[in-house]
Amino acid sequence: MNSQAVSSDKNFSFFVINKGSSVSQIGDKLESSGFIKSALAFKFYIRFTGQTGKLQSGQFKLSPSLNLFQNINVLFSGPVEVWVTIPEGLRREEIAQRFTVALGKDTVFTDEFLQASKGKEGYLFPDTYLFPMDVTASAVVLKMTDTFSVKTQGLIPTGSNLSFADSVILASLLERETKTDKERPIVAGIILNRIKIGMPLQVDASVQYAVGSSRDWWPILSLADLKIKSLYNTYENTGLPPAPIANPGLSSLKAAFAPESSDYLYYIHDTSYQIHYATTLAEHNANVAKYLK
Repeated sequence: MNSQAVSSDKNFSFFVINKGSSVSQIGDKLESSGFIKSALAFKFYIRFTGQTGKLQSGQFKLSPSLNLFQNINVLFSGPVEVWVTIPEGLRREEIAQRFTVALGKDTVFTDEFLQASKGKEGYLFPDTYLFPMDVTASAVVLKMTDTFSVKTQGLIPTGSNLSFADSVILASLLERETKTDKERPIVAGIILNRIKIGMPLQVDASVQYAVGSSRDWWPILSLADLKIKSLYNTYENTGLPPAPIANPGLSSLKAAFAPESSDYLYYIHDTSYQIHYATTLAEHNANVAKYLK
């Protein structure tokens, strides 16, 4: 087994293990990056010692002056930076918890994140981020909001009288209410149709946002929930809620900024998550009877 150091160069450089990388891919990358002499030796050692699947993704500091086993020890000591994936549609409390767990932080970090992100619901862009383990909560929030600004650069509301901020609110509703890229512009148009005629939006997700708690941020709603006194209760109030209810991805944002015009006023998803539209309440009730028996 060729385990000797590649060179006497004692400089350390960053080495990134991407999420989902196999032992074989990591070994090949280590060799091609000049950190080890033999990818085959790396793969053999990891598999022989039963450590396949135990390597973390993230960023590490390695040196060609370290031998194979020393570099492996660095990899298993944990990354100096870690990948954190934030999916679309989470509220900021959920995002705070994901970062807290991924970065090995405590509740102090969670509290700091919630303080730094106050008033920024909807603007914490969902993405996969690489952060150092000692990153501050405010730095994470700043990176997410900066990413939002970059991703939405050039988006201008068209086909509606909504402001930029209102379009972000609409996007947050779409993120929680829709399943596919194709249906989002249509549902955006439906929501606008309801606003135009003064019809309550009746978006369950907005009520969930109002009643959700750490026990369940998106609970199944009861009839009592639909009667709560809240500006986020779109059954009791007309128009958009006062602020975003979640953090939307780019697909929902694009749909909210460019809604598709139609005569539809209603939509439902069946048990297979297929969407069905209707222009009248009678048609909608027929769809409910047919697809949600």
